[in-house]
Amino acid sequence: MSAIAEALPIPLRAAGRTRRASALLTIAKRRASLTSKTPRQIAVPLLGPAILALVVAPALKVATGGLHTGIDYTAFVGVGAVGLVIPLSSIFAGLSVLVDRHSGAQRELLAAPVPRAYLVLGNLIVALGLATLQVAVLIGLTAIRGGAFHITATGLAWFVASALLFTVFMYGVAETLASKVTKQEDYVGATPAVAILPFFLAGALYPITAMPAVLADIAKVFPLTHALALMRYGFIDPRGGSLHDIWGMHNVTAEAWLSIAVIALWAIALTAISIRAFKRSAVS
Repeated sequence: MSAIAEALPIPLRAAGRTRRASALLTIAKRRASLTSKTPRQIAVPLLGPAILALVVAPALKVATGGLHTGIDYTAFVGVGAVGLVIPLSSIFAGLSVLVDRHSGAQRELLAAPVPRAYLVLGNLIVALGLATLQVAVLIGLTAIRGGAFHITATGLAWFVASALLFTVFMYGVAETLASKVTKQEDYVGATPAVAILPFFLAGALYPITAMPAVLADIAKVFPLTHALALMRYGFIDPRGGSLHDIWGMHNVTAEAWLSIAVIALWAIALTAISIRAFKRSAVS
């Protein structure tokens, strides 16, 4: 009898994990369904960056002669535009959460027997999928427009890892903001500072070394700066010029790992903050 009693907790724990995974998947499916019914949430975040990559970048390449560093400027800006796609996509996802709180089914979900953190994580899963789709479309359009990419399996891994971690970070920012404000107008008003200003300081259109030293030092703190440097390292610059601009080291692999660690720390911190903010807003 004692042997049977000792064996019971194992399947019970497995069943508990299965139920938790099922609950998280159900929440993510609900958010995905709502997103699919709002085409503008899929298309609008892609419009501005696509114009930037397909129209502005080639025009600037002709007007300025490119970067003169052996890197195709269309591809350079195409990857840089990812730094606008992901923040805008995350902000739109956060806005839908704010709408759901006031006129959707969030109150009913809060009464469901699932951890409240699952509501944040379920939304995060959908935000990751949506951002992945938008980034893939942007890079594909840039390649069609003539952007020169040099993609390897290792480079793809660096690109995907940095893009996913940066999306986790940005959705954490969006979810936290959605939990802190009560009006959609206030949320939208914060978008330029949260999603657009870092884009111009993180080396999206030009190397950070082209800015004054003070601004370049500030840019090195931004997770977007590290994400863009890693994406370019993976897709267009295996020499790691953007990583050298940040770290000033001679080992590009070490620089890449340092940058991925920076983004991961930001992503973990903002995810934890967003879950805490959501829990507090749910009881207020």
